[in-house]
Amino acid sequence: MNLCTEMKLLGDEYAPGFSCGLSLGRSATIQGFSLRQEGETQDRYENGKGLALTLHKEKDGDALRVWTQLENNGRETVTLEMLASFALKEVKADAIYRLQSYWSGEGKLRRETLFDLFLEPSWSGHGVRAERFGNVGSMPVRKYFPFLALEDSETGRVTAIQLYGGASWQMEVSLRENELVTVTGGLADRELGHWTRKVAPGESFTTPQAVIAEGASLYEACAKLLAAQHPQISPVDDHMGILFNEYCTTWGNASLENVKKICDRLEGKGIQFFVIDCGWYGQGEDWPLSVGDWDVNPERFPGGLKLAADYIRSKGMIPGLWFEMETLGTKSRWYNDPTHLVKRDGVPLTVGGRRFWDMEDPWVVDYLTEKVIGQLKEGGFGYLKVDYNETMGMGCDGGDSLGDSLQRKVEASRRFYQKIREEIPGIVIENCSSGGHRLCPAFMELVSQASFSDAHETTSIPLIAANLHRAIRPEQSQIWSVLRAADSPERLTYSLAATLLGRMCLSGDVHHLSPEQWDIVDQGMAFYRQAADIIQHGVTVLHQSDPKSYNHLQGEQLVLRELGNRGLAVYHRFEHSKEGLPVLPGRVVAQFGDAHQDFSAQAWIYEKN
Repeated sequence: MNLCTEMKLLGDEYAPGFSCGLSLGRSATIQGFSLRQEGETQDRYENGKGLALTLHKEKDGDALRVWTQLENNGRETVTLEMLASFALKEVKADAIYRLQSYWSGEGKLRRETLFDLFLEPSWSGHGVRAERFGNVGSMPVRKYFPFLALEDSETGRVTAIQLYGGASWQMEVSLRENELVTVTGGLADRELGHWTRKVAPGESFTTPQAVIAEGASLYEACAKLLAAQHPQISPVDDHMGILFNEYCTTWGNASLENVKKICDRLEGKGIQFFVIDCGWYGQGEDWPLSVGDWDVNPERFPGGLKLAADYIRSKGMIPGLWFEMETLGTKSRWYNDPTHLVKRDGVPLTVGGRRFWDMEDPWVVDYLTEKVIGQLKEGGFGYLKVDYNETMGMGCDGGDSLGDSLQRKVEASRRFYQKIREEIPGIVIENCSSGGHRLCPAFMELVSQASFSDAHETTSIPLIAANLHRAIRPEQSQIWSVLRAADSPERLTYSLAATLLGRMCLSGDVHHLSPEQWDIVDQGMAFYRQAADIIQHGVTVLHQSDPKSYNHLQGEQLVLRELGNRGLAVYHRFEHSKEGLPVLPGRVVAQFGDAHQDFSAQAWIYEKN
């Protein structure tokens, strides 16, 4: 693995080969550095002008964790236009994989050959070919995950990379003189992410980390990336407990009365967490616009939230509460006070009726400590769902540039997650950003669970849930199964089976299900508990999925996940699916469902032959 780094300083000459505006790589800045020290854990480069670049390398299981640090030991301040977390040179590959992502459609795999991307050298090797992509904003999983894999189809070897930044990021695949490619990644640079950063004499700057893994297949390489993720899972949440979220039951109309009724219906079902979602604050129907104040609605929860939390605990469940702590709605008392808000061009940054708290502001930290942490403590909540429903886009005022200030604001948000954990030891935190817009290691490492998507009832849920096996650990991926009284047995099984691809989260018409429907749900929960250790600790070894359209599913999907000599198979049929069941690589010891028609599902636990 030919590993190094990349860098561009303001004022230095850009690279030739018609790459200016296409790439900041190969500039005079990086050409001016020479390797001074090479070692197992770090390589050090110097430029003779007081600047030193250190590429840090740290083994993490079967993966390699890397990052870059710039030290300014010179006499003048320098301004970075780009500093990569890593550069991987002379890679033999003929195809790349990306994970596409939009709202309620997270993680769709996209494979393209270098010919598809027109990445082959020119006749003389003069012109640079480059594919730079990424995300701009405070929702780092939007259009793409911060992920890239390169495949050499001749050998089948795959090199996969994941970035650990929490805001704007980029990856770049390029070549010039020959067919070997260079890959760089890290913070989105000046051209893509509106980012510059000043480093004064005596100061240093360190990039976010990247993790690189190689494997004999895409799944093997991705499994190594996931094994290198080290999330801060609460000890309370170490056994794959089932969760109930009342959102798809009340649709934002939670109250003490209906919380009690739902809890009464769920008593004895063995559900670990009960989450009160949005709508517990504000007045009447204006709760979507009242984000930011966090005043309990006295009509819905007379006497406060503690009565509801205590009732949930009395029924054997841990109470949870929803917040969107980084933003404000138009009816917040603070919405028109710019003092503590994020600004761009001197005015509050406003996106779709949302404004943003300046999470670097000590006043904001104190305010949210009182309103979020204080409310959780007072109510005795053991679970926190953190939502985030808009993006700051290219950045904001402050820092050294729009992009630099954006990175600083998001890092301040991440620090507040840590503050919550410190002040409420053992709390279970769920990462949600309109579902899956923050399903990246920078946020996943701070939490126990994550909303896999806002796909609450769509038939594409199994596809999305399986997609995420390449990007996040299934033990953190909370998948909705919304139970409807109108559901057929096949539809209930279809929905419940999808949760076997991650964490089971139930919602829906719990008051109106028939005894026969509840019997199917109980069977699904029992099977989930049998499979929990495979979901939590296993490795995904097969993912066959036919559909191209997520709105008009056709074909079928099979996912195999294995732990030692045991495996879990989850099979979903869509429209025009094949008759018959898949052949499993072992003896079936338990099963759930019956995949006997289109839009039905079946799952098996097997012992390998």
